[in-house]
Amino acid sequence: MDSISINQFYDQFQDYIDVVLNYHQPLKVTGQNGADFIVISAEDWEQNQETFYVSQNTDLMQQIAKSLATHRNSQGYHPSTQEIDEILGI
Repeated sequence: MDSISINQFYDQFQDYIDVVLNYHQPLKVTGQNGADFIVISAEDWEQNQETFYVSQNTDLMQQIAKSLATHRNSQGYHPSTQEIDEILGI
């Protein structure tokens, strides 16, 4: 993550906002008193909130872990040819 001073941020405000929005790169800004804040797009913030929610849900995380284990061992669900044709609309 890039870090800039508050003065740099003010001087090139629109350029930095464009980078945050278009390239999904958060920006750390240091204020004159030394306190930092982060500029992040609303879309990225919402995605982070969803990720935090999922990672804090222990039941869901256990289900994901079990699914990964069965996948690694090739023990997961294998749809039939008929089910695949139905999914693909054949």
